[in-house]
Amino acid sequence: MKIYTKTGDKGTTSLIGGTRLSKAHVRIDAYGTVDELNSYIGMLRDQPVNDSRKELLKEIQDRLFTIGSHLASEPDQKKKILPDLRDEDITLLEKEMDIIDAQVPPLRAFILPGGHASVSFGHLARTVCRRAERAVIHLQQGEEVEPVVVRYLNRLSDYLFMLCRAMAYELKIEEITWQPRVAKGK
Repeated sequence: MKIYTKTGDKGTTSLIGGTRLSKAHVRIDAYGTVDELNSYIGMLRDQPVNDSRKELLKEIQDRLFTIGSHLASEPDQKKKILPDLRDEDITLLEKEMDIIDAQVPPLRAFILPGGHASVSFGHLARTVCRRAERAVIHLQQGEEVEPVVVRYLNRLSDYLFMLCRAMAYELKIEEITWQPRVAKGK
């Protein structure tokens, strides 16, 4: 089977089920952004600081493929053939955040992204996750989207923030807090 089909040369693609949509459709944007996020998670998984988290990050990638398959499917296809996303997937992220929260110093200010390439990759993943969440919510305004998808993406962005904090802590990188500039005399 060839990787190219030429069926998208006119700016359309097909959903699981056969319906063709413009590549600019909000549904395509939503699952495309989830795919982009999955690539960033892969980059995070490849960072040496995350050796102990490789399996968890792989699990997150698997869940993102599940979300992508749901977003790329026609409504009647979802119940037939797709893997499921569960509340336990969200609970796993919450448990991991609780573990990190117990290890890192308390957060007292906003943190500027950066300090180390691994941490920066994490913040890129976090912001792409927020964009994916916004795209899914936009899709949800006109079409049915399982609520667990939005909850998972919301929690995942929180987890990615905490992962950045954990990486900085483990790499002994000082988190740079935002110091807002305030006009004098006001």
